[in-house]
Amino acid sequence: MPETSVDQLKAEVKAYWNRQSCETDQAQSQKYSREYFEEIEKFRYSSQPFIHAFAQFTRYRGKRVLEVGFGAGTDFVQWLRAGARASGIDLTEEALANLTHRIEVYGLPKPESIQVGDAENLPFESDTFDLGYSYGVLHHTPNTEKAIRELVRVVRPGGEVKIMLYNRHSICALHSWVKFALLKGRPWKSLSWVMWHHQESIATTTYTRSEIFRMFADMGLQDVRVDALMMQPDNTLSRLPFIFRPFIRAFLNLTEYWLGWSLVIYARKPQPSNS
Repeated sequence: MPETSVDQLKAEVKAYWNRQSCETDQAQSQKYSREYFEEIEKFRYSSQPFIHAFAQFTRYRGKRVLEVGFGAGTDFVQWLRAGARASGIDLTEEALANLTHRIEVYGLPKPESIQVGDAENLPFESDTFDLGYSYGVLHHTPNTEKAIRELVRVVRPGGEVKIMLYNRHSICALHSWVKFALLKGRPWKSLSWVMWHHQESIATTTYTRSEIFRMFADMGLQDVRVDALMMQPDNTLSRLPFIFRPFIRAFLNLTEYWLGWSLVIYARKPQPSNS
């Protein structure tokens, strides 16, 4: 980790996401209007249609769910629609404003708790939630492993953890390395360095499958599964000549397992031993 203090890094990360919550740049309608939120939702689930299959929102009716890093609130409102007893925490006031307005616009049930806070220091009691969920967030905090341990801590024994982290060995990471390292005349810079300095906010970390399996094993988690998935490339493909699009799409489909940008991770917190 660079010599910049953790507190300073967190302040820079917070400032970045406080300017604009993730994916809100995809909305053109008046901020906080129904149309504004629907444009954000349409983009999220058309570009990442696998989120529903991963989160399985409707399975958690009546169960306690904690989402860490709710951003614009697109996934969070699915928990409320599904009848989950949902709580959420985010680093920024901007995210809280988005979610608060979104719940009001749609007349959704009141969540158990939504607040601004630090993923590395969750303000919840241990062994509290049936599901700890965080999609594309924890790689933005300086100490991602600490944040994951916090999420595991607040999940009850036998409960589930579902997280998405960025894949270091992905097409997206390689594209950024070419852009910010190779073409800048510094090919010795690593993929990790490029991601830390040039992927959205400062201090973004990326992982390999083996690193995730080791980390989750150290935390004592069970039934760990990791899949690499790609965002739908329709916007990129639309800029290519039509004749090339089927070949590029086929290549991406064939390499998704290895080179997908999103590492979606499922794990279960073990029950205490009877011995």
